[in-house]
Amino acid sequence: MENNIKLSLVIPAYNEVDNLKKDVLDQVEEYLKKQNYLFEVVIVDDGSKDETVKIIKEQIKDKKHFRLIENPHGGKAITVMTGMIESKGEVAVFTDMDQATPIKELEKILSKFEEGYDVVIGSRSGRKGAPLLRKLMALGFALLRNVMLGLPLKDTQCGFKGFNRKSINGVFPDMLVIWKKMRSQNAAVNAGFDVETLFLAKKRGFKIAEEIVEWHYVGTQRVQAISDSIEAIKDMLRIRLNDLQGKYN
Repeated sequence: MENNIKLSLVIPAYNEVDNLKKDVLDQVEEYLKKQNYLFEVVIVDDGSKDETVKIIKEQIKDKKHFRLIENPHGGKAITVMTGMIESKGEVAVFTDMDQATPIKELEKILSKFEEGYDVVIGSRSGRKGAPLLRKLMALGFALLRNVMLGLPLKDTQCGFKGFNRKSINGVFPDMLVIWKKMRSQNAAVNAGFDVETLFLAKKRGFKIAEEIVEWHYVGTQRVQAISDSIEAIKDMLRIRLNDLQGKYN
């Protein structure tokens, strides 16, 4: 692997000025520099309309292990997939700029790869701080997901997931083709990205582990519980139909 990089941390960005002003990138660097492995941080901007790109460039100019990819606006899913495919580490983990799951939880994810897993996903135990409605909707979504897609996982939607090189190459290139096609048709499909990724990983025989991680409710305006849940259900139906039509073979 190039430069023997063990970890690639992929961070999608879209209009992140508020988070960047909290020095989250400095916090990420400070944590990773204390670890005993080589790393890189891949930030992928999703065509931000504010000063996100300008601020990121300023903040990473002296961070030799950080790099920025500038994408046209295409949604979080395409942004994440771009970063995962372009990453160079033996393992790539994607996380959110708001650090709802703190960077210190990273070692829980990495330790599971040592046990032979190909994909390791963070699971938000209890979802402390989240509104009751969000918790109830998450429970219903999990039940539907298990019934419709055979994914008996507690939490597929946590934005803290890791993939080894084998699973990255086996999942994301095909996923990116599918999602770019849908995006070109103006389909609003981001709600189902995590589910489809894990469904395809399971279908292709990759070993998936779920690890409980610390999580803090941020309450971003980008998350609209009811509309996102409706879109997620529509996406599960789309995934099931795609599978029946052999599109994942």
